[in-house]
Amino acid sequence: MLHLAATLTESAGVQDVVNQTADQLLHAFNAQGLVLSVAQEDRLRVIGHRGYTTAVINHFDGASLSARPTPSALALTAGVPSFFGSRDEMRQAYPETPGFTSKAAWAFLPLIASGRPVGCWTLSYDRPHPFPPEERAILTSTAGLLAQALDRASLYDDEHRLVHRLQTALLPRALPDIAGLDVAARYLPSTRGIDIGGDFYDLIRLGPTTVAATIGDVQGHNADAAALMGQVRTAVHAAAGAPPGDVLARVNHLLTDLDPGLFTSCLYAHLDLTHHRVRMATAGHPPPLLRHPDGHTEVLSPPPGLLLGIDSTSDYPTTEIQLPPDAVLALYTDGLVEAPGTDIDETTATLALRLSQAHHQTMDALADTLVRNSQRDTPQNDDIALLLISPHELSE
Repeated sequence: MLHLAATLTESAGVQDVVNQTADQLLHAFNAQGLVLSVAQEDRLRVIGHRGYTTAVINHFDGASLSARPTPSALALTAGVPSFFGSRDEMRQAYPETPGFTSKAAWAFLPLIASGRPVGCWTLSYDRPHPFPPEERAILTSTAGLLAQALDRASLYDDEHRLVHRLQTALLPRALPDIAGLDVAARYLPSTRGIDIGGDFYDLIRLGPTTVAATIGDVQGHNADAAALMGQVRTAVHAAAGAPPGDVLARVNHLLTDLDPGLFTSCLYAHLDLTHHRVRMATAGHPPPLLRHPDGHTEVLSPPPGLLLGIDSTSDYPTTEIQLPPDAVLALYTDGLVEAPGTDIDETTATLALRLSQAHHQTMDALADTLVRNSQRDTPQNDDIALLLISPHELSE
């Protein structure tokens, strides 16, 4: 019971609770079947199961809570557990149910959270099972732990969806189509729990042959980080066109005045497509990569500046590089190169090598390659943003 309680406490979303506990519950009670159901708009929806065929689950999934009650529906609506130690006992109460399954004993336990039934946990056996009083008490207590975990997980999932929608709404729907420039961008949210951050990117048309590009990452993984990301992106838009160091300084002033308690890394670049050059400044952001037309890729080292939101007097030095036709400038957030137990310099060098090796790919294919190669067997702890920029000769 203690191990199960620890597992439920560590679980995050609803599906995580289901996956982490289903096998443990079967083992703990020597059962052969398990179904977890929750109430959704007068329907009983199965959210997890073990030991049942898909056909059986499909028959009971979506059952109406207001029509002729099933044992699961009655446990949910009445909030009272029921136990059937044999097929005969089940047949007397629910004549049709034994015909749908080969199971021989069942326990239907309401999942009650904050005083209200939210679901049903069904445990079943292939042979008759007497359910002595001591076991019934343990099952009922376990159902209480499971209900609390599912209730927390449901709130967790709701926040997860909210933050994803917020962050997606704040990112550009599409990058502008700019003559003389090939671009591609990717954004991948974290795959671990609610770890949704404030990664952002943008491409801003300034004039016929001038463009601003920016990428950044707000500290933190919650709705506050996503909301601050929107403010930073708006502030960059407002200041775009000024020298890169001035753009970051203005945004920094805004953040220090707001004092949100979160810091932001950001890189801002001003592209002059006529003269094939880029002026850029960085505020503690990972170094950009530059793939030259011959395929050679280097890790750039612009003069570092302090993260935004720390010191209102910070300066952000500007550096200039050449960006000839068919070169590729890669801007990215640290989720693309950071992982537990790795050296960031080595992973950045590996990213540069992959960029160099994919010399003949289109920009979209190149973006997919770089993101795909960054994906790991373990859950991704941080968001990933990637912006690729490549100039080409303008036709006369």
